[in-house]
Amino acid sequence: MTKRYSEDRIKVPRFSEEAGFYTTPERSKIMGKIRGKNTKPELAFRKALYAAGYRYRIDYKKLPGKPDIAMHKYKTAIFIDGEYWHGHNWEERKPNVKTNRVFWIAKIERNMQRDQEVNTALNKLGYTVFRFWEKEIHKELDCCLQKVISHLKE
Repeated sequence: MTKRYSEDRIKVPRFSEEAGFYTTPERSKIMGKIRGKNTKPELAFRKALYAAGYRYRIDYKKLPGKPDIAMHKYKTAIFIDGEYWHGHNWEERKPNVKTNRVFWIAKIERNMQRDQEVNTALNKLGYTVFRFWEKEIHKELDCCLQKVISHLKE
């Protein structure tokens, strides 16, 4: 299955070592601590969803974008996105990127672009997509859960 991207796909340049503060081994150690799966907000949401009586698959590879939570029976995909990596309030935060701007701005904008492509692909497959920010899950878990549950009951 080949991926089809829009014509104006953002090209992310290689990370420039000179522009950073860390050497490669130090940066590697720091970046290795960043989780992509089983983050605290994901675990909290999954626990609440399970307690509500719903079953799901996690990081489902058969769907575009590997949703954090996929409910095939209900044709629902749920993503819990980190504010930094997925560009929450990006227009406000973009000027604050000081180090290695060329790399990080392109990286985050490409992540945002890819999120839109994944949403479109899932919608074409008939899935309803929910995207929540980590902060939303921390502060308003019940509200986020209720949005999903009300959709599932329809």
